[in-house]
Amino acid sequence: MSDVNWEDPFCGEGNSCYRIGTDAQGNSYIALVGQEDQYLTDSREALQQMIRDIKAGKADHLL
Repeated sequence: MSDVNWEDPFCGEGNSCYRIGTDAQGNSYIALVGQEDQYLTDSREALQQMIRDIKAGKADHLL
């Protein structure tokens, strides 16, 4: 696996804390805090679109 540069955790209400990261190849990662070895990965563009949708209120139940 490539080295992932993890951002600071994002914690919503309750115990749902996530981390988003990227690698040098342009892949994006999302994982629960403390479980960064069990991540979902996709392209940077896909993760950016997911974040835009969340901010637009289309998928706020994900966070």
